[in-house]
Amino acid sequence: MKIYTLHKKQNLPIPLKEAWQFLSDPANLKTITPDYMGFNILSGADREMYPGQIIQYIVTPVMGIKTKWVTEITHVRDNEYFVDEQRFGPYALWHHKHFIKEIEGGVEMEDIIDYKIPLGWLGQLVHPILVKPKLEEIFSYRKEKLEELFGVYQG
Repeated sequence: MKIYTLHKKQNLPIPLKEAWQFLSDPANLKTITPDYMGFNILSGADREMYPGQIIQYIVTPVMGIKTKWVTEITHVRDNEYFVDEQRFGPYALWHHKHFIKEIEGGVEMEDIIDYKIPLGWLGQLVHPILVKPKLEEIFSYRKEKLEELFGVYQG
């Protein structure tokens, strides 16, 4: 059973409170997801984030195949972190930790995603060709979009 980890950090030149308000609002996920993914929230994003919140999405990650994705927000510490875990969707495991902290001149965002591909050895074969590059592409888009929205951190 192979579990992969994707680890990303990004600094933004905005106050902690503003960053938290944007990042912890599930409705904003559509804004920072590539359009071709057909990201659409079906339910659960109508209130402020809380532990136990179930959010249902439709995404089209590969070859126009629509996939229902259900996540649960399992942990929330305001202005510090939240965790979402896939309950149903394309991964055998998806555990995504979102950390945010104040730094000089802005905030540091950190994403740590532990995930497992379904289909055993076949999933492991397609991981380096399909899954990992797609995740890298999505997070590159997210980085660019956040910089477009909030500016480039100058340090």
